[in-house]
Amino acid sequence: MKTLNELQTIILKAVDDLHYPTQPPDLYEPINYILSLGGKRLRPALLLMACDVFGGDVNKAIKASLAIEVFHNFTLMHDDIMDKAPLRRGKITVHERWNQNVAILAGDAMMVEANKLMLQVDDSILRPVMDIFNDTATGVCEGQQFDMSFESRDDVRADEYVNMIRLKTAVLLGGALKIGALIGGASQEDAALLYTFGEQLGIAFQLQDDILDVYGDPDKFGKQVGGDILSNKKTYLLIKALEMADEDNLSELNKWLSNAQPNPQEKVAAVTAIYNNIKVREVAEQAMQAYANEAFTALDAINIPEENKQYLHSFADSLLVREF
Repeated sequence: MKTLNELQTIILKAVDDLHYPTQPPDLYEPINYILSLGGKRLRPALLLMACDVFGGDVNKAIKASLAIEVFHNFTLMHDDIMDKAPLRRGKITVHERWNQNVAILAGDAMMVEANKLMLQVDDSILRPVMDIFNDTATGVCEGQQFDMSFESRDDVRADEYVNMIRLKTAVLLGGALKIGALIGGASQEDAALLYTFGEQLGIAFQLQDDILDVYGDPDKFGKQVGGDILSNKKTYLLIKALEMADEDNLSELNKWLSNAQPNPQEKVAAVTAIYNNIKVREVAEQAMQAYANEAFTALDAINIPEENKQYLHSFADSLLVREF
């Protein structure tokens, strides 16, 4: 079994070895640019990991893993346009460095390139792999649309939010794992269980991200704590707080949500105090643990050696034990 670091190194080299035409430069240079911005390359590494735990040849899964990475960065490029984001991983976003039309078209080309890479899997599993990839891509688009729609709604339910993060984030983890499993020789049943493991783990990870945004240590979390509160982002905590709060806490919460120019520190402190009053953190942590348990239940049912199962279990634990 290769370590996660070894798998990430394989991906880094494979990304560096990707070559695109030089003409027209405004189509291909943005692709090279966004792929050069780095990141943990976790999703393609998970595809290789899934292949490895089923005893497959990791080298035969590299093209598929690159397809996942190119697709993921395509979604980031288009997300940045929709979010009007100036930076991605500390660097200027594609639509800011070039322009919006260039970013749209370069993103479209990345989706085509991702399909071309995924089509290089063995013919014996090509149809199911492409079905998984296309279903995953559709799910990510649906999740992004739900997320944008939620911005203008005041009645978003917790179950709707969980479905949104499942589509926007978790299905790509599940899809990458399922494709890697099939390349590694897994049965359809075991590949489906590994998909469930990845999907449920992805939901738990995103719920933990919501909790860390309020309660995390910024030096360890790697992001500004309270950023979701300042932007009135509809996280699991905010949605549940609006649902659970009594009249006084709800009135105070709505006051801060409607304040167009609050003092940032005061707003974060006040909303966090409301969350503490109604114990919304505990509710979010219980939900996170429930999805993690679903992931581990699926993992336990997979027909692979116990040491390989433990490897995936340890990976999941490391993903979900981030410091507060």
